[in-house]
Parts: sequence; structure tokens; C-alpha cells
Amino acid sequence: MTERRRDAGAYRGFAEHLAELARPLVMRHFRQAIAIEDKADLSPVTIADREAEAAMRRAISERFPEHGILGEEYGPERADAALVWVLDPIDGTKSFITGKPLFGTLIALADEGRPVLGVIDMPALGERFVGYAGGSALFNGTPIRTRACGRLAAAHLHATSPAMFTGADETRFAALAKRVKHPIFGGDCHNYALLAAGWTDLVVEAQLKPYDYCAPAALIAAAGGVASDWRGAPLTLASDGRVIMAADPALHAQALAVLA
Repeated sequence: MTERRRDAGAYRGFAEHLAELARPLVMRHFRQAIAIEDKADLSPVTIADREAEAAMRRAISERFPEHGILGEEYGPERADAALVWVLDPIDGTKSFITGKPLFGTLIALADEGRPVLGVIDMPALGERFVGYAGGSALFNGTPIRTRACGRLAAAHLHATSPAMFTGADETRFAALAKRVKHPIFGGDCHNYALLAAGWTDLVVEAQLKPYDYCAPAALIAAAGGVASDWRGAPLTLASDGRVIMAADPALHAQALAVLA
């Protein structure tokens, strides 16, 4: 059996080790006076983002030198490898720099482009959500499952910001928002964690990068939910950044019918 066919659970411990490396590096800068830079896309970046990603990349290269890495701050490395680690050291940097605790570290493992393991670590909240293909989803070590909803009219819908929807996407999302019980903005990656843990129902977003959606996709699938793009295709490293993650298949199908 080749390494890429190993159970994704074999890498769970190492993924959590990466989260343990990143958490103190992020937290020592939280609510401190630090320099904030704007990247080419005008999104903010700080020393906390860079230190945390650098530490995780070093650990991966030392432990699994044959694996690939795709990170938000330092780009791809060995991107054609069968197994690729996908890293977002601080998802929600705007929350981080404004003192809000709803930022997280996202760690995923993709096998032949498909996310099979995901960690959402919330350093300021002391919360960690982990899930992997063929296994279970956990919140601070306790098993979690998505909750059944089944009807758009009863669903709570989350998206980080309305600004991520433009053109036809804005029209489609607006149509979906009118069909749910409550559309809610804000929350960054914590929305996906809450979905996995059974506390909410639906997350729909656009203009995401693989390091934004890979960890949530693996976590949601392990928790019993459904993750796809707006056409219903499974999420991969090559997806277009428009995602639907739902608590159950019935709710996913209804949301997809509005968005597709």
C-alpha cells in the first residue's frame, strides 16, 4: 500500500501538533501593538500570520519531506505531491487585528487534491475541531455531529461578509438568503466549526482559496454534513472558491437548487 492510500487518521496527531505549534505564536501577538501590512489584494497580514505558517512549514518539511505544502503566506511547495498540507495560519486576520476572538488556524491534508483531514483551531477561544475521512469529527476531543435541518425555511445561513458575493453570485446568494430563517454575517472559519458541531445549519461563501475551504470541507464531511461547490461537485484544490456546506443532504440539495 502506498503512503497516499493510508487512512487519513494516521495524520491526525501530526495535524494537531501543527495546531499546537501555531497557537502560542499567534496568541503572543493577539491584542498587542503590531505592524499590519496590506498584501497585493489589500487583505491584511501580520508577523503572527508569517511566524505561525513558517513554523508549521518547517515541521512538515522535517517530518514529511516528500509532502507538498500550500500556505496563504508563503505559497506552494512541492505542489504536485500526492499528499499536500494546506495551511491558513490566521483565517480572519481582520478579526485578529481588531481584537475579536473569532479567528482560527486552518490545517488540512489533501490526497490527490481532495481534502481528507481538517483542523479548525480557535486559539483565543481554546477550541479545536478535527475531522478526517473514514473517521469521526471531534470538538476538544469529544465526538460531534451535524444536526438535521432538512428545510431551508428553518435554516440558519452564515457567510463571513456580503462583499464576497458580486455579479450573478450576489443575486443567487440574495435569493438563498430570502429562503432561510436567519441569514447571519461575520464569524470567519468559526461558522464551519459551529456547523460541524451541530449548532447551526448552512454556510455559503464565495471568492475563497483552498486554504480557506479545505479544512472545513474535511471536517464537515467527517461530522456527517455535505460540502461542495455551487454546482454540487466535491471540493478540491482546484475548485473555484464558491462553497456550500450544509448539515444534511436534504438541506444541501435545497440550497444547491437555488444557487446552481
